[in-house]
Amino acid sequence: MEPQVQYSVADSVATVVIRHPRKRNAMTAAMWRALPPLLAKSAGDPAVRALVLTGEGGTFCAGADISTLRGSPEEAQGLAVRAEEALAAFPKPTVAAIRGHCVGGGAQLAAACDLRFAEKGALFGVTPAKLGIVYPASSTRRLVSLVGPATAKYLLFSGELIGTKRALRTGLVDEVLPEGELGKRVAEFTRILVSRSQLTQAAAKEFADGRTDRDAHWAGQARASGDTAEGVAAFLERRQPRFGWSVPTSG
Repeated sequence: MEPQVQYSVADSVATVVIRHPRKRNAMTAAMWRALPPLLAKSAGDPAVRALVLTGEGGTFCAGADISTLRGSPEEAQGLAVRAEEALAAFPKPTVAAIRGHCVGGGAQLAAACDLRFAEKGALFGVTPAKLGIVYPASSTRRLVSLVGPATAKYLLFSGELIGTKRALRTGLVDEVLPEGELGKRVAEFTRILVSRSQLTQAAAKEFADGRTDRDAHWAGQARASGDTAEGVAAFLERRQPRFGWSVPTSG
């Protein structure tokens, strides 16, 4: 089978699988190009309430397929940035489920997700210094916002890999799971996500990502949605809430 990003939806969760096993799930140009339209389709699907990004088998993503850099490194980097930005802009919660190597472009994609859950033994690296590549400004800022300037500089200056213990301590990952437990935990956590208010999640995502001009918008959405009244009623009645607000579909 050709290298590809595979997509499926089950129980309100979209799953994107990076699949290029011969090269440890390295991203080809075609795979980078495929991500933004796939994410746009998923964002507009009312059946999708959360998204999981993972790699096939025991590797998340070893980065960009180096053969793509032989022609125009700038073009290849532009493809990666567009995919990263599309993932960061996805309006619903995103979780990276990480096994094995999460390096280079793989780390770029993982950092663009809202949350990162990793299996013990996973390795993380940001490796442009090994290739003489200037890491994109937007990607650098995103990395700094996750791990702070000192750890970002350590990763970018050295290109060295770090394990899950340091990744957890520095904020690069949110949870570390024992071997064999990652899939179960991600499924459990996404079930929690899809049961919560999309209104709360969408507003919180914008605010956490630094948006400062939408307070009035979200206040209006909250008043019109009825979600707060439903949440309070469900709590008092000891039942699951039936939130009505959903991310608007485009087109």
